[in-house]
Amino acid sequence: MQDSVIRYNHQIVESEIQEMDDYIFRYQWVMKNTETGLRYMIYRNGDGHYPKEGDTVTIKYSVNLLNGDLIYRSDTATPYAFILGKRNIVSGLEEGIMLMNAGSRSKLILPSHLAFGLLGDMSKIPSRAVLVCDVEICAINPGKK
Repeated sequence: MQDSVIRYNHQIVESEIQEMDDYIFRYQWVMKNTETGLRYMIYRNGDGHYPKEGDTVTIKYSVNLLNGDLIYRSDTATPYAFILGKRNIVSGLEEGIMLMNAGSRSKLILPSHLAFGLLGDMSKIPSRAVLVCDVEICAINPGKK
């Protein structure tokens, strides 16, 4: 039984990778991969410093499913602020933000295991959903030492 569960999980992962590859190909994006499976493309470089754990990061973002459905978007009047490393956001978004400096904009594709996983968010994001995030770092404020 354990072998069949492992095979099933492997098939799910392979299917998700193919869906992400097809999506990237459709838009002709050139993206990099991290060891965790995050895909990213920084399309506007900022000129600020890079965030580190404990810093307060303020972002504007949108989150879509691979089918194009908009799921979430930050309020443009009040961007979202959080402390990096406190697990206030999904791990894939946190990993992607660590690759960006202040003022950068990027596209991130989060496989489900770096997003909301097997259950989704119990609201708008379904089970095992791959997320496409457009992120802009508005500000990075150093954490307390």
